[in-house]
Amino acid sequence: MKNRILYSLLILFLFVNCSKKEEGTQLPYDYTNVEKLDVKEIVAAAKWDVRSVAEGIVWKSYQFNNLFETKQFVTILEVDLSKGFKIELPFVTSGFLKTSVAATDHNALVAFNGSYFNTTSGGSTVFLKKDGKVIKETNNGFNSYRENGALTLNSSGVPNIVEKPSSGWNSINEPTALAGGPLLMIGGKELSQLEVDFNTTRHPRTAVGLTADNRLLIIVVDGRASLSRGMSIPELSSFMAALECVSALNYDGGGSSTAWVKNYGVVNHPSDNGKFDNEGERGVATVFVIKK
Repeated sequence: MKNRILYSLLILFLFVNCSKKEEGTQLPYDYTNVEKLDVKEIVAAAKWDVRSVAEGIVWKSYQFNNLFETKQFVTILEVDLSKGFKIELPFVTSGFLKTSVAATDHNALVAFNGSYFNTTSGGSTVFLKKDGKVIKETNNGFNSYRENGALTLNSSGVPNIVEKPSSGWNSINEPTALAGGPLLMIGGKELSQLEVDFNTTRHPRTAVGLTADNRLLIIVVDGRASLSRGMSIPELSSFMAALECVSALNYDGGGSSTAWVKNYGVVNHPSDNGKFDNEGERGVATVFVIKK
């Protein structure tokens, strides 16, 4: 009888002990056996919220729950370049200019932030040329991988994404250009990137891309929030490729990343106020506005 009682107590002890371990301990899991979904497949399957801004301009947004194995909120401004829209580049040489202010002042349909700037005194820190006049040379000592590409506008206002010439930015013929980087894609190919914190850490990002069917894509990725972690530069490059860009360029990100749409205002979630809302817009130095 005594042995039977001891045996029963032993079984009860083992049952309780195992139950506690199952509640509090996660067993190791081999994630190498998990098949990762292709980025292009995820993007193609997304049920985008699509709104027409004007004939030839579409505003799209989507909350991804598992893109690059995390949550991402992405805003896309898609412009059909065959419709003859004008692209302008307002800027300040000192102080700061909000994307929303530049957009309103220039009667824009859509607008987005430009490139890097001095966060203390304002003004661009990378090459800026407008209407044939060089406004700013890239600061001495500026990281070369962050100004190795540019969005240019020719004399007819047609945009192009170019790689920095070996002879420097002053050798380009286009009358308007704003340097940025890293350059993500050129000639339909994703480019390899340096293993540096700026590239490998996830941040809010702003990027521009051109497609073979003559569309300009502006991508604004929110970040630094539980609903959107942001992307690394390789992730951003893969995303631009999934959108069928043939060339693509990263511009200023972080708290600067801003997308604006007429009649709606800021439509992404700028991170400068630490909240996931539309109120955290940061003043910058250069803004792209697109108008009739």
